Amino acid sequence: MSYAPAAIPAPGAPGTPVSRTPTAGPPGSTAPARVSPELVEAVRVRLARTGVEPSAAQVAVALRAEKAVYGDAEILAVARALCADLIGAGPLEPLLAQPDVTDVLVNGPREVWVDDGAGLRRTPVTFADDGAVRRLAQRLATAAGRRLDDASPYVDARLPGGVRLHAVLPPVASGGTCVSLRLPPRRTFTLTDLVSAGTIAPSAIPVLTAMVTARLAFLVTGGTGTGKTTLLSALLSLADPGDRLLLVEDSAELRPLHPHVVRLETRPANLEGAGGVGLRDLVRQALRMRPDRLVVGEVRGAEVVDLLAALNTGHEGGCGTLHANTAADVPPRLEALGCAAGLSREAVHSQLAAALDAVIHLTRGRPDGRRRIAEICLLHRTPSGFVEAVPALTFDAEGRTRPGPGYEALTHRALLTPPHSPPLRSGPPTNHR
Repeated sequence: MSYAPAAIPAPGAPGTPVSRTPTAGPPGSTAPARVSPELVEAVRVRLARTGVEPSAAQVAVALRAEKAVYGDAEILAVARALCADLIGAGPLEPLLAQPDVTDVLVNGPREVWVDDGAGLRRTPVTFADDGAVRRLAQRLATAAGRRLDDASPYVDARLPGGVRLHAVLPPVASGGTCVSLRLPPRRTFTLTDLVSAGTIAPSAIPVLTAMVTARLAFLVTGGTGTGKTTLLSALLSLADPGDRLLLVEDSAELRPLHPHVVRLETRPANLEGAGGVGLRDLVRQALRMRPDRLVVGEVRGAEVVDLLAALNTGHEGGCGTLHANTAADVPPRLEALGCAAGLSREAVHSQLAAALDAVIHLTRGRPDGRRRIAEICLLHRTPSGFVEAVPALTFDAEGRTRPGPGYEALTHRALLTPPHSPPLRSGPPTNHR
């Protein structure tokens, strides 16, 4: 899977990309091998005192002041290293430039991990000390217009380039400053792309397409990093071009290929606790903006009440994502969110039964880390009045597809007639004892 490198701007210059050219230094360094980190730090301090930009000319002056003699190529490399450290992501820059990287995770100065679609792997990148990690985290927080210090030791923000930042300072992070960077996708994947990547079994495409065309309301569920946003973007790209899509998100991550998309994004409160705009506020505003399809990027709080109410009042084709361990956990999870927002258990299930049709659940294989659809379930109200997820299609790690008890009802709702039903491949026979 291919993702865009982050363009992390300097404070005061939103959107300005920085150089991402790797150099020949030691692991984690953007300086040449002959230039020690101590010398780069000394040049940084000298330039900081004068307040000048780290241009090649100024770096040459600072190097001469440090009694260091280097050629033009090395001076330019030091300048690039300082630019990366001062206005970019420092030693993380080469990692952010890798096309398959989706997450860069820093656990203190000696541990930097990446997720490149095949699971987490540790990199040789390191920082000089925890102070260097802290400075990077604070600089990125400032670029996002947020505060990060001892009085406010954690931050969750979106950088102007679209990268999602989360950082925690010691002593809350006892092992050292932690930084998590989630990169936005470079492009929107089609269902065909996801079949090639092994995320979707070919037999699922007719059902998924029919669900969108028939304007079924559904949730894409799974754990962190299972590809929920990627799949939802691909499905929204199938919506009728005449539809008006209203996307409500914490961070603008959904990227459907569609001609009419309106995005609403939450805003955190300021230091005084005022000015915050939450998902629930935005769902209510979106309902006044004539949506043909209402999409909530991640359902995780009281906004579930407004979403269910909207889907029960003529807003067909709504969808969103939800964190859940299994498809069977979705009704209890929504119940917990609805009850926390003030609804009774019975009211939540009554609204849920009328509002949502299906769940598409993603999982992540171990040890290969491959993301894939594990099952598509129908949401069905039982005689007791409570909603449960009934498997319609299940997919194993080898791509074999099995119909479940909810398959016929799901295809009926999706207006998928039997001649166009997906070809189902049975797995090896099961020995029942």
